[in-house]
Amino acid sequence: MASKVETPTKTTEPVQWTRCPSCDAFVYHKRLKRNLGVCPECNYHFRLPMQERLATLLDEGSFEDLSGDIEPVDPLAFADSKPYADRLAEAFRKTGSREGALYGTATIGGNPLVVAIMNFAFIGGSMGGGVGEAITRGAELALERRLPFLAISASGGARMQEGCVSLMQLAKTSQAVARLHEEGVLFVSFLSDPTYGGVSASFATLGDLLISEPGSYIGFAGPKVIEQTIRQKLPEGFQTAGFLMDHGQLDLVEPRENLRNSLRKILELHTGADGPDAAGLPEATGAAPITDPEQLPTRDPWEIVQLARHTDRPNTLEYISHVFDDYQEFFGDRLFDEDAAIVGGLAKLGDITVIVLGHQKGHTTSEMMERNFGMPNPEGYRKALRLMRYAAKFGIPIVTLVDTPGAYPGIDAEERGQAEAMMENSYYSVISPEGCSTILFKDAAQAPRAAAALRVTAPDLLRLKIMDAIVPEPEGGAHTDALVAAQNLKTAIVTSFRDLLGTAPDQLVERRYARFRMFGTADQQPVLPKLESTDA
Repeated sequence: MASKVETPTKTTEPVQWTRCPSCDAFVYHKRLKRNLGVCPECNYHFRLPMQERLATLLDEGSFEDLSGDIEPVDPLAFADSKPYADRLAEAFRKTGSREGALYGTATIGGNPLVVAIMNFAFIGGSMGGGVGEAITRGAELALERRLPFLAISASGGARMQEGCVSLMQLAKTSQAVARLHEEGVLFVSFLSDPTYGGVSASFATLGDLLISEPGSYIGFAGPKVIEQTIRQKLPEGFQTAGFLMDHGQLDLVEPRENLRNSLRKILELHTGADGPDAAGLPEATGAAPITDPEQLPTRDPWEIVQLARHTDRPNTLEYISHVFDDYQEFFGDRLFDEDAAIVGGLAKLGDITVIVLGHQKGHTTSEMMERNFGMPNPEGYRKALRLMRYAAKFGIPIVTLVDTPGAYPGIDAEERGQAEAMMENSYYSVISPEGCSTILFKDAAQAPRAAAALRVTAPDLLRLKIMDAIVPEPEGGAHTDALVAAQNLKTAIVTSFRDLLGTAPDQLVERRYARFRMFGTADQQPVLPKLESTDA
């Protein structure tokens, strides 16, 4: 007797699958939702409806919608194939929203903020009077309550049915966020897929920080319009978040699963930036910085030059990981490119938030080449300057780690406008010893002689009052024990901050002016040890 074959139980519930437009894989919709709308096969980020977007970023149940009285406007009584009023009614039926944006208060990781978000499902996220009103009210509320403002853009551009009234929303929203900049209130702009047209040309790109997620399309005119206009094939990935990141236009591109944590970190770091006080500094257990050059052993300057160039010495990112308690790196100069030779971002030193930035090298040949051997192009210096201005806006102290052979002397750099404590085994010079010996001694082999003559070592620079202190290194150099070197560096930073954080800003500026004013005068003239005679 044949065994009975059981057939699957029939169900009236349809099985829902979604086809990924990137890899063509079919993904079960519940799995896709659990994965926050990211394809598990190829990491393609699907567009998220407005409420789902908020759910991925904000603390559960924390959002309070304050935009209930915002209504769309129809200033032109416009009609194309149907009256604009009918299009608005259709958008309302489709989305359940009366306009294409809303705003309110929320928390991320318990940190309060004001949020405004655009709804791409509402007439393509176009910028109309109601949308501009929601963005503007959000900025005004953030200013009133001195809370960070997060704007989430998703737009095809201006809403043509409202004519120049739509165009005026670009200026209206831009001036609202300009007031945040003037008053030192943090504005984070999240450019989601897609952000185009007048929105990208106005408030959306005016954030203190510009963030996005992989694959988002961001630009002014669409790719097809550009190709048809200039009759050229666009590069691969053109106008994607990754393309913009590589070209210096974004601070951060994070996978969707990481975005909430990144925003939480940024908000918490800014909380620690309010009125930094020396009481918030951590305990430092490293060796104290040296202020008397006679405490250091006499060493051959050329030997120190070689130690400073050792490929195993700790680099900036390694020091950051050992010295600071938290770190959020930012990228790009917002003009041309992302220069990997300069790194920087927000960091935590005890309870105090700082901007830390510096040159970044590497240990292997590939790392060195990726970082251009720590030699910045102009865009690297522009990135550093942008972070310094960021620090000035929010009253955040700055820590800089200088570790470079110098500015990159390439053709591209020239075309684009090239123009306090130190480690014990490092050197600081107007030119490399090799360069000096070639120019002045007419012999590159005279580099050791030039190194001594230039007085490039830490003790001589301390005598010259160029440096205030020297960070002692482990025996044999920082590369022999990176943790001890980092602990000593942390102690030097904390020691300096204990003095600086108790001084009024105008006094700090005056002290800095007097310091640089002294160089090249009789007040700076030190008594330097005589150099040993060297044969020419």
